[in-house]
Amino acid sequence: MPDTIDLVDKILADLKKVGGVEACAAASRDGLLIRGLLQKEQFAESIAAMSATMLGAAETATIEFGKGIPYRVIVESEQGRLIAVGAGPKALLIVIVNSDTGLGLILLELEKAAARLKELLS
Repeated sequence: MPDTIDLVDKILADLKKVGGVEACAAASRDGLLIRGLLQKEQFAESIAAMSATMLGAAETATIEFGKGIPYRVIVESEQGRLIAVGAGPKALLIVIVNSDTGLGLILLELEKAAARLKELLS
């Protein structure tokens, strides 16, 4: 029977196979890296921390304005996008996507992966 880390790795490996996804990671809600598949591994811990901070800030802001909990945070730049999505009360998923890829399939697969991670960690 695979352990939790192996199952997280499988979730990330499946997510990385989606067209346009260049890197992905799972992090705790307080910004600690759980696992990551990033080209620049030395940045994995800081990406996890910054993404958790962004998602937490977005949640605080939308709740404050009575708009509920956001589904995701998307940061767009000329070279690509960073998307962070909550995976239950304990974790979040982060993907780095190239700039010329449509987001439809990526967001769908990201939501499925987040649901799997949430279930795994609950």
